[in-house]
Amino acid sequence: MVQYYSIFGRQVGSHYLSMAVLAAIFGGSYAALSGPSKAPAAAPPINASSSDEADFIKKFLDQAEADDKKTKH
Repeated sequence: MVQYYSIFGRQVGSHYLSMAVLAAIFGGSYAALSGPSKAPAAAPPINASSSDEADFIKKFLDQAEADDKKTKH
């Protein structure tokens, strides 16, 4: 036995209304709790006077990141 409601001039069953309410609750809570996506942090530009200096800075930063990852795990 289904109760029918008239919504926007159409007959809608109560079971469809309850499914719509549950979908709105769970979908809304998922969207609210998931939060914004995090964009990767952009590195500042390397202002080096020569390509050797730029290579040295890049290697130094890569080594520092590798050392940082080793100490965190």
